[in-house]
Amino acid sequence: MAKRVLVVEDNELNLKLFCDLLRAHDYLAEPVRDGREAVARARAVEPDLIVMDIQMPHVTGYELIVELKGDEALRAIPVMAVTAYAGREDEERIRAAGADAYVSKPISLMRFMDAVRAVLAGVA
Repeated sequence: MAKRVLVVEDNELNLKLFCDLLRAHDYLAEPVRDGREAVARARAVEPDLIVMDIQMPHVTGYELIVELKGDEALRAIPVMAVTAYAGREDEERIRAAGADAYVSKPISLMRFMDAVRAVLAGVA
């Protein structure tokens, strides 16, 4: 059975790119454009992985990761942070919040898919 990936990304082009790329590799991609809907959608969809943009309006990906990891029903779902923040401190802070993987923008398509596979295999 195909793995389900919830993609939380406010940028339409990035959202389409990530979803198209995941679907091309036989994953079921579930797009979320507004971070305020991410936790409810995670509950409804029960994804195998959440790809989380960090810089979003209304609520940041960092705040969502903290919320997801604090929720007993959702904390086991791995989260892959995708961000334009590239500083070492940013990665450490995001991983400390509970992100299982960290990929910086601009995205290398191969690196993105390698990270998705690694997280789903539990080796990230």
